[in-house]
Amino acid sequence: MIKYFYLISLFLILNIPSAVSVDRSNFKTCDQSSFCRRQRKYKPDTTPYEVDLSSMKKIANGHLQFVLLNTVKPQVKFQLDLYTLEQNSLRVKINEVNPIRKRYEVENVLITEPKLVDATIKKTDNNQIEGRWSIAAKFILNAKPFRLDLFTNDIFVISVNSKNMFNFEHYRQKPGTNGEAGENNNEDNEDGMWEETFKTHHDSKPYGPSSIGVDVNFLNFENVYGIPEHADAFSLRSTHDTDPYRLFNLDIFEYDIGNPMALYGAVPYMLAHNEQATVGFFWLNAAEGWIDVLNDKLNTKTLLSSLTSFFGTKSTNDNSEVPEVTTHWMFEAGIFDGFFFMGPTPNDVFRQYTTLTGVTPTPPLWSIAYHQCRWNYNDEDDVRGVNNGFEQHQIPVDVIWLDIEHTNGKRYFTWDTSKFPDPEKMQDDLAAYGRRMVTITDPHIKKDDGYHVYAEAKSNGYFVKTKDGSDYEGWCWPGTSMWLDYFNRDISQWYSQRFTYDNYKGSTRNLFIWNDMNEPSVFNGPEVTFPKDIVHHGGWENRDVHNLYGMLQHGASFHGLVERSHGNARPFVLTRSFFAGSQRTAAVWTGDNAAHWSHLKIAVPMLLSLSVTGISFVGADVGGFFGNPDAKLLVRWYQAAAFQPFFREHAHIDTARREPWLFGDDNTRLIRQAIEQRYSYLPFWYTLFYTQEKNGVPPMLPLWFHFPRDKNTFKTEDSFMIGNGLLVYPVTEADTNQVSIYFPGENTVWYDIRTFTQHNGSETALINVDMESIPVYQRGGAIIPQRLRKRRAAMLAIHDPITLVVALDRNNEAEGELYLDDGQTYDYRQKHQFIHRHFTFKNNELQSTSLDPTAKFETDAWIERIIIHGYPKNPTRVKIHSGDKQAVPLHSYQDTTQTLIIRRPGPSVTADWTLTIA
Repeated sequence: MIKYFYLISLFLILNIPSAVSVDRSNFKTCDQSSFCRRQRKYKPDTTPYEVDLSSMKKIANGHLQFVLLNTVKPQVKFQLDLYTLEQNSLRVKINEVNPIRKRYEVENVLITEPKLVDATIKKTDNNQIEGRWSIAAKFILNAKPFRLDLFTNDIFVISVNSKNMFNFEHYRQKPGTNGEAGENNNEDNEDGMWEETFKTHHDSKPYGPSSIGVDVNFLNFENVYGIPEHADAFSLRSTHDTDPYRLFNLDIFEYDIGNPMALYGAVPYMLAHNEQATVGFFWLNAAEGWIDVLNDKLNTKTLLSSLTSFFGTKSTNDNSEVPEVTTHWMFEAGIFDGFFFMGPTPNDVFRQYTTLTGVTPTPPLWSIAYHQCRWNYNDEDDVRGVNNGFEQHQIPVDVIWLDIEHTNGKRYFTWDTSKFPDPEKMQDDLAAYGRRMVTITDPHIKKDDGYHVYAEAKSNGYFVKTKDGSDYEGWCWPGTSMWLDYFNRDISQWYSQRFTYDNYKGSTRNLFIWNDMNEPSVFNGPEVTFPKDIVHHGGWENRDVHNLYGMLQHGASFHGLVERSHGNARPFVLTRSFFAGSQRTAAVWTGDNAAHWSHLKIAVPMLLSLSVTGISFVGADVGGFFGNPDAKLLVRWYQAAAFQPFFREHAHIDTARREPWLFGDDNTRLIRQAIEQRYSYLPFWYTLFYTQEKNGVPPMLPLWFHFPRDKNTFKTEDSFMIGNGLLVYPVTEADTNQVSIYFPGENTVWYDIRTFTQHNGSETALINVDMESIPVYQRGGAIIPQRLRKRRAAMLAIHDPITLVVALDRNNEAEGELYLDDGQTYDYRQKHQFIHRHFTFKNNELQSTSLDPTAKFETDAWIERIIIHGYPKNPTRVKIHSGDKQAVPLHSYQDTTQTLIIRRPGPSVTADWTLTIA
């Protein structure tokens, strides 16, 4: 009770809402952010920036360098580097030449230096350089004025600075410093350039203005996606009448939906898609950013007459208009380091981006199952009771979580021994049921000389510094707190070592990690985070690096868990804050959502925005973190989340308990049904995560990924695909009896997974719904592996038999894959221990072949059942051949649904075999 009153007092003292809608006045608008205000109003008739083509140097094959001039300030010179990269990608860097202070260039994001490929370069008669570095990719660099145009398959797709918004604020002396007047007294003294105040917080800005703005425009596109995290539409809305979309990692309590406010993470990456091409733009910048999005029309006659190829057909003398999405990117600091991904297909763009920033390693099997969490499970008896509840009600679960109250006074890596006297036994008891535990380790370190983590970090000087060089102090859950400086690799490595069993007393190999509040959240800081003028390792201000902080913490946690197991066991880390590349070391959830139907609905566009920008292991808290969902909302949320990559129920400390069995027998049954459905599809999910590691394509996808020419899918955000096999339509409104569903793909057939009813592609149908399930459809042409035997936890089914569900397309064909390994170690990489099978159905034969014959994995799993949807008639006989063995398994046929069921065909999942239908 004392701790509870302390928590309430802290909310009151720091003016932090406990469970109310976000107070927007605590967070800046663009007009309150001086650099955004300056950049947004910068709209010259002509750009003053010009490229000196005579300065061109070929630094290496695939690397050209130029001098870029500002004609208004000829004394200021910039260096322009063009890098033509493999896989149809282009990198463009612009930085000051000899700045008075080095500008920050982002580290820790790219997994390797991009591979250069040589380009064919030629100068034209129009003061331009043209470069082609593959059959598909070409650029034209216009010198006067500076402008960059990009083409894929000779189709004009992206233009940089065609709206004249490129504006690079160079470092300069403050007017009046050492008696100097400054370069332009009026300009250099503009409000907010040298210091800024927001509410009671003062930003000293010791280095003055440093922002960069540029327009990146997508030609003949009407839809752009990405730049998470925002609780907004998947196809980004115009910001003509709103603030720009903001990228600045912040702790937002119960965020509002349908606005461009910043949330917990930032990925400065945008994709554009139309019928002809998919392209992407990624600005590698970790500072605060704002991005305007405007849907426009472009008159083709305004294009330069030298552009002889415009969308392949149009002449520049035409007066026709084409759609254009104009985007204006504004960052407070750093350099321009832009990557352009030229596609041309969605699959190409996903591969191009993840080649640079990395993929999600195949997660442990148990981590893609169901997780049960709340703030907080009170003690060991509570944990035991929750575990027993799942047993009693026969509901599978793989992980039980503990929030901040399990610690000794918010001292992470400790336990409240009065409530958790024997945490190792608690974890071992869960492990006996095949289950794991996750505990929280937030980044704030309680200031307490008796706390071993604080004392050691303090004595070694490991904390972030103020601008005056002292350790920075702020407020968070423990009270006065300090924050580690993860930008120092030695400190990051030291933090990783906190996860050893010797350092984290009471932890076992079955305990994994949750990093929350890592934006970082500072209750008494400006906008509830770090001041921008605090200093990190290397002398970099938080202004330069802010959006990287959470990623560095969860990366250190990940590596700590790897080292804990001597490189053998796959870690699991969940993070709230993230940046580009976070997918390599953590799963992500969408933060402090609420128990409203609107928050259930917004989860799909939020998760799609994360997925298409590389963050693939994602989910939204079931039921909403804030508030108390009624039974109907909770059931619908379970049904939706069962088909999303990360599946966790979580709730605020002030909410009523909501374990799955607390809402009456019928709702318990419905929730159990939804969770069991997730478990039945785990072989499919696991296969998708493995193939994602190989090709960069996330498990959860927008419809247009698989149907890129179907314009009806381009704005779809009420349904999504799981792999290429399942179309999922969550029910997100109360008291709904009927939904309108668009089935994509001309000549595609879709099968209801419950009733096996068929639906035609390129058609919209009214579908009756009840509380038993949500509409989910298997695509004709897909073979999906499932496990239908019921288990209490995922790892207990690791050797269970497999059912193959074959959905035939219009040509009576289908294909699919199955990936299996031990579910938890790196043996699949280090020892090549796995199975990866390919299934094809064609000409009345279903075949299983190995996609990697050199891989080996011992398992008792076998093919228990084969279900074929869309088979036209009852066959006379079914035979199966595996090696020198032949069998005639039993089969049955349902005329009304055209479903053929073959029981106990018998082959091992490791074997090659052929099933022949006569």
